Amino acid sequence: MRTSFGERMLDLIVSGFLWGIRILIVSVIVIGTIGTLRTGQYTSEQWIDFVVFGVAQGSIYALIALGYTMVYGILRMINFAHGDIFMTGAFGAYFIATWLTNTGFVDANPVLGLLIPILFAMGIAAAIAMLVERIAYRPLRGAPRLVPLISAIGASFFLEYAFRGFFGPGKYAYPPIKALEGSWEIFGIGILKVQIVVTIAAFIMMAILYFIVMFTKVGKAMRAVSENKDTAALMGIDVNRIIVSTFALGAAMAGAAGVLFSLVYRQIDFFMGFTPGIKAFTAAVLGGIGNIPGAMVGGLVLGVFESIGPSLFLEGLGITRPYQLKDAIAYTMLVMILLFRPSGILGERLTTKKA
Repeated sequence: MRTSFGERMLDLIVSGFLWGIRILIVSVIVIGTIGTLRTGQYTSEQWIDFVVFGVAQGSIYALIALGYTMVYGILRMINFAHGDIFMTGAFGAYFIATWLTNTGFVDANPVLGLLIPILFAMGIAAAIAMLVERIAYRPLRGAPRLVPLISAIGASFFLEYAFRGFFGPGKYAYPPIKALEGSWEIFGIGILKVQIVVTIAAFIMMAILYFIVMFTKVGKAMRAVSENKDTAALMGIDVNRIIVSTFALGAAMAGAAGVLFSLVYRQIDFFMGFTPGIKAFTAAVLGGIGNIPGAMVGGLVLGVFESIGPSLFLEGLGITRPYQLKDAIAYTMLVMILLFRPSGILGERLTTKKA
C-alpha cells in the first residue's frame, strides 16, 4: 500500500527528532568529558578506583540480570518479582552470617564464612522463586501477556511487604568479614579486598551458569524449550520441570548477588531489591534480552558506566555533586543504546519471531 505524503512527513519528523536526541546526548558526553579531563581534578589512581568499583557493581547487576534474561528466553515474560527474590537471598544470608559471626566461625574460617551464606542465600532464593512460579505464573501461562505481568508486580509487592511484616521496616547491618577489610596492592595500586572478592565470586558463578546452560543436559533442554515448547514436549522434555529449573537457577544467581551486594553496601532492608532489580533489568535490555552472555556484558557495562559517568560526564558541565545523578546516567545510557541499537549490545536472542 502506498504511503501518503503526510505519513512520509511524519516519519521524517520522528526520525529527525530521534537523531536530534542522539546528537544531544553524544554532545553532552563529549563536552562534559573534555571539560572534566581538562581540569585534571582526578588522578589516574582515582579513575582506576572508579573502574574497579564499577566492575564489582556491574558483576552484581549481571548476576541479577541473568534471571531476567533466562525467564524471558523461556516464557517471553519479564519477571518483575526477580528483584525481590534477590532481596530474599540477602535476608536469608544475613541471619546465618550473623550467627556464624557471633560464634567466631567466620573469623576462624573466612572462606567458609563467605561460602556458606552464599549457598544458603541461593537455596532460599531458588525455593521462593519456585513457589512464586507455581502460584503466580503457571496458572496464567496461557493468558495474554499483560496478565502475568500484573501477577509479577503483585508477587513483587507481596514479597516486599511480607518481609517487612516479618522483619520490620528498619535496615540491618550485614556483619563484616575481617579477612575482607583493607586492600591489596596490585601493580602498585591499592584495591579494596571486598571489591576483588566480589568480582571474582561473581565471575565464577557466571561461568558456572554458562557451563550449565551450554554443556549440560538440563541446559540443552532449556535451550530447546526456549526455541519451541511444543516441539520440546514432543521430544520427551518435561517443559514444566525445565521452566521451574530456569526460575530456580536464575533465582540462585540473584540470591548469591544478594550476599555480594551486602558485602559491598553493608546493609539490607525489605525494599533493597527495587533499585538493583531495575538496574539489572536495564542491564539485560542493554545486553540483549534473552541473551545470557548479553546480560553479563550489559551488567558490567552498566556498572562501569554508572561508576565513572557522573564524574567523567557531569563534572565538566559544572554540575555540583554529580554522583547524585548516577541513576540518571545509567538510564540515559539505556536510552542511548536503544536509540543506536534497539536489539541491545549483543542482540536479542530470537531465532524465530514469536508472539
